[in-house]
Amino acid sequence: MNIYDVSKRAGVSIATVSRVINGNSYVSEKTKKKVLDVIEECGYTPNAFARGLGLNTMKTVGIMCADSSDPYIASAIYYIEQELRQNNYDALLCCTGYEVEEKEKYMSLLLSKRTDAIILVGSNFVEVDDSKNQYIREAAKSVPIMIINGALNGENIYCTLCDDYHAVYEATKSLLNNGYKNILYLYNAVSYSGNKKLSGYIAAMETENRADLKIEEYLQFFHGSLMETKDHLTSLYKRGLPFDAIVTSDDSLAISALKFAKENNLSVPKELSIIGYNNSIIALCSEPELTSIDNKLEAVCYNSITTLMGVFRGQAMPLRTVFSCEIIKRGTSRF
Repeated sequence: MNIYDVSKRAGVSIATVSRVINGNSYVSEKTKKKVLDVIEECGYTPNAFARGLGLNTMKTVGIMCADSSDPYIASAIYYIEQELRQNNYDALLCCTGYEVEEKEKYMSLLLSKRTDAIILVGSNFVEVDDSKNQYIREAAKSVPIMIINGALNGENIYCTLCDDYHAVYEATKSLLNNGYKNILYLYNAVSYSGNKKLSGYIAAMETENRADLKIEEYLQFFHGSLMETKDHLTSLYKRGLPFDAIVTSDDSLAISALKFAKENNLSVPKELSIIGYNNSIIALCSEPELTSIDNKLEAVCYNSITTLMGVFRGQAMPLRTVFSCEIIKRGTSRF
């Protein structure tokens, strides 16, 4: 039994069956009862394609992320899926990895499923080489594209993000204003967001105008496990690089910094202050609890879905929305 059989047996069009399934009010009670009686009699279960017939919508949104095991990405997916559900939309999730070719493949897959929109979670979808972003602009000719935590100019592309640049700038300046001299910046990504954070740190440090400070020595890019990152910091410390504070691009790196401090008998925050980023749940699971930059992830995700629903309704919605971050002060800093 399929939607065609239901329409034939009820003596109505396929579009009318679809309207009944979707609860459309423009169907008379008499017709609605006729269709529902056939559905009940035959035990018909409508699929997503059937629900979309006649309404030009599948009530389904595609979500793309690079790696759902990342705590930040996992939280974003949770918030997005919850908001979509509140608006009676289903979600299809694709974990793409980081290669552009794979991202393009999954974008094509979601478009082939006739999704109503596609949400890109994470700034890694915005490539520095703009020519590699063309597949996103091409997809936006078919459906609205929402980008979480990244920015890309293009028609029908809607971006919601936090001001990562000023967040790290203000955190670094707060440390400098409270007497810290040698602030190390630890990061593990060179994405759109990652580059904004890095620029914020550099801009803040350059305001010190110290001839003796070699900023490049304090820019520490390291992509490894929690313990490998801890060991990397230990090697810098034993090599003689002086630092009295560490600002990190995410909370997991800050936890590595805490482990480094414990291993080397450094008191936190008396001898070493540490600031994380994302204000994730792990910031509360450490001892002392982690000072972290709250990038308003829940608000960003909520705003993105609100924008999307406005687009679906044909309203004029902003192409870019930027939230301000907030430093949540806890036990790993003293300013």
